[in-house]
Amino acid sequence: MHCGFAENGLRQFASFHNLHMTETVNADPAELAKFSELAHRWWDLESEFRPLHEINPLRLEWIESITPIAGLRVLDVGCGGGILADAMARRGGDVLGIDLADKALKVAQLHALEAATRGVKYRLISAEALAAEQPESFDVVTCMEMLEHVPQPASVVGACARLAKPGGWVFFSTIHRNLKSFLFAIVGAEYVLGMLPRGTHEYQKLIRPSELAAHCRAAGLDLHQTRGLQHNPVTRRYWLSDDTSVNYMFATRKPPLPPS
Repeated sequence: MHCGFAENGLRQFASFHNLHMTETVNADPAELAKFSELAHRWWDLESEFRPLHEINPLRLEWIESITPIAGLRVLDVGCGGGILADAMARRGGDVLGIDLADKALKVAQLHALEAATRGVKYRLISAEALAAEQPESFDVVTCMEMLEHVPQPASVVGACARLAKPGGWVFFSTIHRNLKSFLFAIVGAEYVLGMLPRGTHEYQKLIRPSELAAHCRAAGLDLHQTRGLQHNPVTRRYWLSDDTSVNYMFATRKPPLPPS
């Protein structure tokens, strides 16, 4: 449910390429360009990012129904302009937001300054690089509306697992790949209702729940809860359900260390 140019893409590619000259960065320059081009609109409640603002309270309440955030060290992977990271910091979390879209991070930093949000910091770094630098460092890891925008989602899932402390929680949200999601999340949301810019999502990058579950198992994460996110475009109301046919969320946990 993220929101969709080429000159900026080249600059963004140069930026993250210089960060990790010795590694292959798991990011698509065209995807980074999409969000960089729209960076100044992240906190405009009437912009292309309105859906993210509308679902933010719902997904935050869901996360906190599983693990209260106050006092925990939290990582938001693919934080963009900081909508979720900022909210988690306001709930008392010690939050780090990471992304590879430099312009979006600058917007997030500026918003935190203007809103006087304490307890949130931002870094331009990939999940994989941070996992090598700070393994098993976070009580909670969130990766929301991000996996469908990277070339290798399994790599991100694995990095999230490595970043979580033993017993830590890892949350994902993404979009199913099927006919219904194509009609609702792409044709409907982007081309009919205009909720998102055209080209925001690419069908082949969408991820079936079975695929995400396999990635989680391979990374050593236990799946504890799956929830679907429903939307009424007329009333603009969102709610959670058991229907995972379009938008869905996973709550996973890294197994705790065995008693010594």
